[in-house]
Amino acid sequence: MISSPDLDAYRSEFPVVQEQLYFNHAGVSPTSQRVATAMREWVDDLLLHGVRFERGWEARTENARGLAARMIGAAPEEIALVRNTSHGLGLVAEGLDWRPGDEVAVATSIEYPSNVYPWLHLRDRGVVVREIEPRDEGVTPEAVAAALTPRTRLVALSSVQFASGYRTDLEAIGALCERSGVLFCVDGIQSVGCIPVDVKKSRIHFLSADSHKWMIGICGIGFLYVDRNVLPRVRPVLVGWRSTTDSWNFNRSHFELRPDATKFEEGSHNYAGIYALGAALGLLLEVGMENVEARIRALLAHADAELRAIGCETGPSAEHRAGILAFLPPRGDVKALASYLSERNVSFSLRRGRIRISPHFYNQPGEIDRLVEMVRAFSGR
Repeated sequence: MISSPDLDAYRSEFPVVQEQLYFNHAGVSPTSQRVATAMREWVDDLLLHGVRFERGWEARTENARGLAARMIGAAPEEIALVRNTSHGLGLVAEGLDWRPGDEVAVATSIEYPSNVYPWLHLRDRGVVVREIEPRDEGVTPEAVAAALTPRTRLVALSSVQFASGYRTDLEAIGALCERSGVLFCVDGIQSVGCIPVDVKKSRIHFLSADSHKWMIGICGIGFLYVDRNVLPRVRPVLVGWRSTTDSWNFNRSHFELRPDATKFEEGSHNYAGIYALGAALGLLLEVGMENVEARIRALLAHADAELRAIGCETGPSAEHRAGILAFLPPRGDVKALASYLSERNVSFSLRRGRIRISPHFYNQPGEIDRLVEMVRAFSGR
């Protein structure tokens, strides 16, 4: 496998490579030099000038919003800036006009809690959470179809399952939801920044993701997409001065909610986080999401082949893979292997009894080879 020189040139953006084999972008990513620079830029502005250049902060906010929209094929007015994925999903769950007996279809047994708890929290409003039965450690269109009833109002699922790495067929499920008259809500944190995402092509109504995983940003900032056609149906559960149409006029009370997704932004922004988000998204768009996806796919194919060659059990298969590969060693306890790798400065996650690796575009095949050699050495002890 030949690495792209253009992608390798970006390694200087990520000094973490000097310290670790970093394969944990599905967990918490290291950020880049340009993200750190962008954050310092805002902090230094505040330090030296106070609020003098506040208009510039707002301009950078709108720039970040536009970049987020580009990342997923949306319009800027469909993007709200949120604290994290859970925040965005909670705004959707709490903002819809549920009726007793309404159903939400969720694969609670395999989903990350962020995409389970907001829906379970609706039970005291009479909403029923109907289980989607997972197949092959993922959610298939057939499984979703089997879970739908005349009472189903919304299907909630992850674009990629966090533990198994199974990639959901969003287009097929989106088409199914459209035919059934059901809203489609996606936890996109394991796909945005890893693979190309097109919310319109996939007929997604809601998508929430924050930047500390595949977007290679920081914790505490992300975005929520709400399709313009359903925006009027979602009531903001938190409102403040920024939610309104005359938000910068503090001399009168004029409570008229904004008509776009910014109605979900109730108060003062996290500008340091927004500067970071803009820089992170700008870097990915500069590289090109098709190039990002191709490099990650190549790295995982290489890892899959080499790990299987030494007797590891791996998954998911290539056709259901996005950015995650999970594996078991041929011999030895997986927890002991996890300790062995951690002691040797390998960053990964242990999820549901398997080692989960998730490289990004700046990783190299040689780093995968070093990991495989460690697994080989451990298994041969």
